[in-house]
Amino acid sequence: MVSHPAYGQFREVAPFASVLLADNPSIMTLDGTNSWVLRAPGASASVVVDPGPHDTVHLAQLADAGAVELILVTHHHGDHTGGMAAFASRVRAPVRAFDPSWCLRGPALCDGETLEAGGLELRIMHTPGHTSDSISVAVQHDGASATLTGDTVLGRGTTVIAHPDGTLGEYLDSLRRLADCPQGTLVLPGHGPELPDLAATAHEYLAHREQRLDQVRAALAQLGPDASPREVVEVVYADVDPALWGPAEYSVRAQLEYLRG
Repeated sequence: MVSHPAYGQFREVAPFASVLLADNPSIMTLDGTNSWVLRAPGASASVVVDPGPHDTVHLAQLADAGAVELILVTHHHGDHTGGMAAFASRVRAPVRAFDPSWCLRGPALCDGETLEAGGLELRIMHTPGHTSDSISVAVQHDGASATLTGDTVLGRGTTVIAHPDGTLGEYLDSLRRLADCPQGTLVLPGHGPELPDLAATAHEYLAHREQRLDQVRAALAQLGPDASPREVVEVVYADVDPALWGPAEYSVRAQLEYLRG
């Protein structure tokens, strides 16, 4: 598995994609937020995906990487959008997101929309579940393919369903959609290192979710059908660091809603 660089260092992942890791590590963000710079060789300007938190050093380094013609955000969480407005003002580029309330000087993104920017063709996929506005961005260039997955698929571990904004049913549908992507599609996640095969990872995520659902069903059989999310967490995540029980409770709430609905 590829390890992250030190903070403040760009790392080229593909001839058209480089990543700058924000210095905001936490339980929820892993090593920090990945800010992606997309630019075809020879292109005059780039696309920046997820400027990250409002960290002046991080945003300055992103701006110093060259001209920016478009900013995309994969979803509205602050670790991806906190620095968005300041960065957009600095580089004088529009911001586009699936939710129009997060756009600046640009229209909302649409599922299936194709953009021409940074010398690349970018295809937008609405992949809700982690949040209702989550998107993935598919890139193909010179025979290589990659998809930026935001928090829908991470480079390490699994994704929290941010209930009630995120729902498990939508998330499972999004994973099935990503599982249909061409084999060998590189995963460029919002957190953690890149992964070599999106379809394989999506299938692994689906299997993990089914396993968790079985564990929640077993917990309900033990505790009773009206058990609270916290009670279920304490059974299903008994072997997990209690520091992670808070985030886990969001996903359990989504799982209970899915099973009871």
